[in-house]
Amino acid sequence: MKHIKMHMLLSLKLVLVVLLSACSNDTTLGEPAILEVVPTNLLWSIKVVGSDTNRPNGDGSGIIRSTASAKNAVRYGFKFDDESEIENTTGELEYTVTTNGVNDYNLRISAYSSTGNVISISEMVPVYVGDVDELAPQSGLIWSDEFNEDGALSADNWFSETVPPVNGGWYNAEQQHYTDRIDNAFISNGTLKIVAKKELYTAFNSTKSYTSARLNSKFEFTYGRIEVRAKLPAGRGTWPAIWTLGSNITSVNWPACGEIDIMEHVGNNVGKVSSAIHTPSSNGNTVNVEFLNIENATIDFHVYTADWTADKIDFYVDDVLFYTYNPVIKNSSTWPFNADQFILLNIAMGGTLGGSIDSNFVESTMEIDYVRVYE
Repeated sequence: MKHIKMHMLLSLKLVLVVLLSACSNDTTLGEPAILEVVPTNLLWSIKVVGSDTNRPNGDGSGIIRSTASAKNAVRYGFKFDDESEIENTTGELEYTVTTNGVNDYNLRISAYSSTGNVISISEMVPVYVGDVDELAPQSGLIWSDEFNEDGALSADNWFSETVPPVNGGWYNAEQQHYTDRIDNAFISNGTLKIVAKKELYTAFNSTKSYTSARLNSKFEFTYGRIEVRAKLPAGRGTWPAIWTLGSNITSVNWPACGEIDIMEHVGNNVGKVSSAIHTPSSNGNTVNVEFLNIENATIDFHVYTADWTADKIDFYVDDVLFYTYNPVIKNSSTWPFNADQFILLNIAMGGTLGGSIDSNFVESTMEIDYVRVYE
């Protein structure tokens, strides 16, 4: 019996030693654990001094004013391209660019918490530095939307197309309903957000699993340079597009009206954008198409451009020409581009080009800084 009691006593002592050793190897007893603080809800604004519809890149002073705020943030960082980050606690910064000409600066804004956690956003900011009298290259602007007023889109500029044309659905086997709700299209912090969402939505006797927005400009024009600065949505199955259609589509139908695809992107092939032309001579799976790889298309803003003249249509990304449509024979079959067109902005889901949709998809946004049309 004594041997048994002695054995039990030794076992209890051994357990106590192990517990004390474990406590000494971790944290001191009684010290509270340090909880990480994560900043959230980062809001920002960026303004180039003197910028307006006639001088979108500023008045030549090169001054950029930026503000940021975030929940749980104790300091902010502002980083221009490869320069050192500028930090402060106010979230306000005035920065002057000194390099002459039009410069694109990548501005990263960060919010830091008391425990060093950080959230960041990036914006490509075009800034003009020079004599205000030398701003002629920015002239010729005939229409634009800068999306500077928070809230709903301008009803003078845009129409939300919501009526599906094919038995409650859209062409190309797309899986979304387009709505005119502010949930799917709104302006905040100086940009338009078109949001594709996963949600059951019933309209026109048809229930779809996704919603989005399809915006048509009320402005129509023949010939001109269209520039759209945009950051594309991410996610398998997303199919964003920046494009135009002939205003006579209701009378001659598609593709006789002509279609100019300034930019299309497929979430199942991230970073591969395309520009294309659809005409009676080639449409649908058109031969008139070119592709360009942009690694950060869903992270940073880029300027997508179509320069449409009476002779040809040139396509650019960030002022780099990568495709020209210029048929040798121009007739109604190859060149229905001698009459007014209007601009469309949308995100489709799935379909013949969008492909399979990620089962974990919740929502994704195409963010547009501006739409501008020059003579």
